[in-house]
Amino acid sequence: MNTAVASPPPVAPSPAAALAVRYAGIRARSIALAAPLSAEDAMVQSMPDASPAKWHLAHTTWFFERFVLASQPGHQPFNADWHYLFNSYYQSIGPAHARPQRGLLSRPSLEEVLQYRARVDQQVITLLQAGALDAQASHQLQLGLHHEQQHQELLLTDIKHALWCNPLQPAYRDDLSRSDAIAVPLRWQRSPEQIVEIGAPAWPAHADFAYDNESPVHRVLVPAHGLANRPVSNAEYRQFIQAGGYREVGLWMSEGWALCQAEQWQHPLYWDDALEREFTLGGWRALDLHAPVSHISYFEADAFARWQGARLPTEFEWEAAAAGHAPTGHFADADRLHPAGIAPDGQGDDDALLQLFGDVWEWTSSAYGAYPGFRPFAGNLGEYNGKFMNGQWILRGGSCATPDGHVRASYRNFFAPSARWQFAGVRLARDLA
Repeated sequence: MNTAVASPPPVAPSPAAALAVRYAGIRARSIALAAPLSAEDAMVQSMPDASPAKWHLAHTTWFFERFVLASQPGHQPFNADWHYLFNSYYQSIGPAHARPQRGLLSRPSLEEVLQYRARVDQQVITLLQAGALDAQASHQLQLGLHHEQQHQELLLTDIKHALWCNPLQPAYRDDLSRSDAIAVPLRWQRSPEQIVEIGAPAWPAHADFAYDNESPVHRVLVPAHGLANRPVSNAEYRQFIQAGGYREVGLWMSEGWALCQAEQWQHPLYWDDALEREFTLGGWRALDLHAPVSHISYFEADAFARWQGARLPTEFEWEAAAAGHAPTGHFADADRLHPAGIAPDGQGDDDALLQLFGDVWEWTSSAYGAYPGFRPFAGNLGEYNGKFMNGQWILRGGSCATPDGHVRASYRNFFAPSARWQFAGVRLARDLA
């Protein structure tokens, strides 16, 4: 007779406990990304658009202190002077140190910043374990985690630029794996004219997180078009260069051509002049002809599309195509930190849309603006996205430096059209009669 007693089913963790685990994991990931850097590396700022790694570590911590811990009765700031140093652009809560001068912050030291992180983490986790955060503080903590993941990607792209600017051009890490994947033949997927739903329900009213610039859900008429099955490869982009693409004024936007001439662009940001090597987070490597081209501006992406007799997709065409795909791909968690082609075992039908997520952000032809009925986040966090809706262009899909699970089909990234230091590439589109 079997007298064994069945084990009780596992008890699901409380929402607060689950959030504590997620908080600890994301915060630890930032420390791991900064671990290969020396204290000197961590304070370098190679251009005004980038920030030092130490500042990223401090600013994300300041976010939790200012928007979570400061909501608690009796909270005492770690150092009141740091509020000015590590505020980014939240003018409604106080002035901030000038962004182009973040590399001058030799003090506080990296060790002090790490101590700051540890102290804030301890206090946040204690509050979560005690169930002491109200709904508003909990929501702001969740936003802070997505915010930190954005800074994890920026930490990687910013240090890559800084190390490339160093005359020694050292690698961020020497142990990053390389890809032997291939680029499948470029084919076109046709889409008929249709009305599609774009965007995500507003959070936190809706349980699933989305930034305020992704909402509300609304309908858009998308014309008949074709979309390339994969991003443009290095080999294809090199053909554009060799055919004189950087010398043909008729392919370029006026502002882009002026910038191309002023800065003497001849190829993507990290390629050598022989078009044989590129600088990566693993140092200089032979150009992988099968990998998606990356580190190109909107202007370069647009010029290439014109040269191909094609165009960039609108963000609505991109989202309509991506809506039926799980947001899986080659992200930072794969620990390659560089775009790659399709693995030899493939991702299915070559005619299907591949690499929509991960590898490279894909420039679209859409300017960054508000959706009809847009409402920013409440309170001071209303400055998070809305005030940047001018002079920026939308990118979609995430990159090899984006944390896995961070993006979704409705996710709207945005940069100035001149930006080249991000892992940005291009997928072609074309009109259909």
